[in-house]
Amino acid sequence: MIYPIVAYGDPVLRKEARDIVQGEIDVKKLAADMFETMYAASGVGLAAPQIGMDIRFFVVDGTPINEGAETEEDIDPSLIDFKKVFINAEILEEDGDEWAYEEGCLSIPGIRADVYRPEFITIRYFDTDWVEHTEEYEGLAARIIQHEYDHIDGILFTDHLTSLKKQMLKKKLTNITKGDVDIEYRMKFPK
Repeated sequence: MIYPIVAYGDPVLRKEARDIVQGEIDVKKLAADMFETMYAASGVGLAAPQIGMDIRFFVVDGTPINEGAETEEDIDPSLIDFKKVFINAEILEEDGDEWAYEEGCLSIPGIRADVYRPEFITIRYFDTDWVEHTEEYEGLAARIIQHEYDHIDGILFTDHLTSLKKQMLKKKLTNITKGDVDIEYRMKFPK
């Protein structure tokens, strides 16, 4: 099932999501639906708040980034076989130099900007079989996780921008909340 993506301005995107209790929902079905929704929108990550659910759940798949690589050197090793589901995730540590990368968001279409994030993370989470993992990630894999993790904490990538950059984007953001945006996927706009 493909869900509509919740647009910038919806309160669910600003809410800190709650933990999921095992057995409360069918996490395997939700994961499949979220991957389908993410692929339909050409994304590499999707968090539950982006489909209107205030739960600590997100999916990532960075392999499309590598599929678009023009040369062998352009392939990011952190994204090889990088398709995962994160349930009740908790980032335990962020480390390394902060580096800039142009990020976008399915909930904020048409806007991209450089965001600085630490290079390495350690994260604890459950998979869809409710097996707990503690893993380290780096590079683009770490960045994708950090971006989606922000969503379950009610943080958007635009929150990481300078005041001047936010001011420059204000009209575009307002247009998104009004539904005045050209997109190729279904969205749900604030009322």
